[in-house]
Amino acid sequence: MVIIIPNFIFSILVMQKKDIYTLVGLIILTIITALFATTFNSMKYVSIIILTLSIVKFVLVAFQFMELKKAHSFWKAIMIIYLAIFLIVIGVVV
Repeated sequence: MVIIIPNFIFSILVMQKKDIYTLVGLIILTIITALFATTFNSMKYVSIIILTLSIVKFVLVAFQFMELKKAHSFWKAIMIIYLAIFLIVIGVVV
């Protein structure tokens, strides 16, 4: 029995080098975040550091995997401004 699979499915499964680098970067940032959360939990600004690393990971995912880099400049600016305001507000509260 022969199964016919279209060729474009295999091209979807193959990741590009940028995607692999981004994925490795996300894994490294996640490990760093976990180390800060467990090891340096007595530091005063550890929550700000963890939040900043999370925002960096969010930006990497949004621009690389959600293809925000191809979006209009307005949407890029709105996202960056929102994240900056979010970080400042959380920084003031903590």
